[in-house]
Formats: sequence, C-alpha cells, structure tokens
Amino acid sequence: MSVAVEQEYVVQRNGRPATAADLTPLAFAGFAHFTAMQVRGGLVRGLDLHLARLRAASLELFGRALPDERVRSYLRAALAAGPRDVSLVATVYSPAGEFTAADAEPEVLVRTGPPSSGPSGPLALAVVEHERDLPAVKHVGEVAKTHRLRQAVARGFDDAAFVDRRGRFSEATIWNLAFWDGEAVVWPRAEMLAGTTMGVVRRRLEGLGVPQRVAEVRVDDLPGLAGAVVMNSWTPGVAVHRIGEVALPEAPSFLEALHRAYTAEPLTAF
Repeated sequence: MSVAVEQEYVVQRNGRPATAADLTPLAFAGFAHFTAMQVRGGLVRGLDLHLARLRAASLELFGRALPDERVRSYLRAALAAGPRDVSLVATVYSPAGEFTAADAEPEVLVRTGPPSSGPSGPLALAVVEHERDLPAVKHVGEVAKTHRLRQAVARGFDDAAFVDRRGRFSEATIWNLAFWDGEAVVWPRAEMLAGTTMGVVRRRLEGLGVPQRVAEVRVDDLPGLAGAVVMNSWTPGVAVHRIGEVALPEAPSFLEALHRAYTAEPLTAF
C-alpha cells in the first residue's frame, strides 16, 4: 500500500533550496523588490503582469533584469517542490547588498506558503496622508505601511487608505483602491503601485463592457460615490463600508462585476 507524502512549502534561491547562509545576509536587507500571487492547481492569473512588474522593477533598481524564462524556471521549481495551491512570493535582490553602488547580477528568492483569499470584509479604512517612495515599484522594507496599519487598527479601523499631499486617494497599505459611481468603476488618479490584480480586472472589465474611468478622488468626493473596494493578489475585491468618517453604501453589483472580471482571466501555466 502506498503512503501519500505531504509536500511542504519551500524557500528557494535561484531554483534551489535556500540555506541559512543564503538567507542570513537578507534578514535585514531592504534593497529588493517582489511580486506576490495566488497559485491554484499550479496555475496563476496575470503571469505576464507579474513578469513585467519584476522586469521593470529590476531595471529601475539594478539597471538590469533577468530573462523572463529564467524567472519562470525558478517559479516552476518552487511549485514542483510543494503543493499546487499556494501563496507565492518572488523577491529579486542584488547579492552586492544595500548601501552600496556595487554591481551584481540580480538573484531570485521564491517562497511559498498557505493559499489565502484575504479578509471577508466589509472594511473600515482610516485616512492617512502618506506617499510611498518609488511608488511604481513593489519594494521591500516599507516600515511605514505596517506602522500606518497598526495606527489605524489602534484607532478602531481595519486598515488605512493613503492620500497624497494634494489630498488625492492613491492606494491603501497593501491594496489598490477602486470606487463605484453607480455606473462606472473609478480608479484613483495619483502616484501608486499598479497592482497585478488591478491590471487583470481592468483589462477584463473592458472585455465585459463595464464602464471605467480614472479620476482624482478626495475625501470630499466620497459622499457622492456609490461604493468602494480594496484589491490585491488575495482577491479582486473586498467591500469597504467606511473611509474615515464617511459611510459608503453597499454595492453588490460592483463587487460582483470585479469578481466576474477577475475570473474571466484564464489561469495560465508557469
């Protein structure tokens, strides 16, 4: 009688199991970038967007990027060594370390963990003035985001939404924001990280014929809106029922449209 062997989650460096010696220099390193995804059955949505994100961020931080196929081979190796349903994070870093201008070919650390679909919501978000450095890059070491989250929870909120110095909403701590005006999806206009789930939803909403527009959204605009959500690699939409002191109406059709758009994106192999 055969005995099933439970596969474990992994941490790999350049496609091979990472050792303590590999990980020790990275324990307190902050000059790196990453992408996070949900893998189901060994497949993922928006792989092209994840690869494009890693490529663009590597060029910005290191002045060079690894070939997409090499990155994909590292992702495949991690998935082959563990369960087919996982949360996966791929981090790209320079072995030259931080606080130096030394050049080195980037390396990739891939780790997997239990799959997640995020909180059920609805959420209440505190309004916090904050602008991320290098907002277009999903970089590590962002102590401010966790600090703002903890402050928001201490004030009785679930999380925090950021406004820039002009009072425009940009994003939330680990989320993109999206609003509903009753007819169209409204994406905030400000400097922010364009999420991969956001990218998937935007291109699929277009195919489904759901109107969408980009506009500056401020606190004073919230009472005129018909709904709001946050989204990230966990989920294409968690309802938000309050931002600051402004209550927002339930918008089930809005939430349904976002989830329908996301599931319209085919799962692809690595």
